[in-house]
Amino acid sequence: MSTDVVMPQLGNEITEAQIDYWSRNPGERIEKGEMLLTITTPKLTMEIEAPASGTLREIRVPADGIASVGEVLAVIDEA
Repeated sequence: MSTDVVMPQLGNEITEAQIDYWSRNPGERIEKGEMLLTITTPKLTMEIEAPASGTLREIRVPADGIASVGEVLAVIDEA
């Protein structure tokens, strides 16, 4: 089974954010609740935690990329 890492809603006016940093590379293991990436908007910088434990299978929005609210940022394989 896999879990999508989705760009969260950060406020009514914020519709996108820049991906600053990924703490893992595809193929590396991560535990639920560990910091997976950092995002920045004009008003804040925020760490996003892994929503599930498993192996980071795919990063869909690279560092320095821009992601919209609700967009899938990465996929974690739970198997």
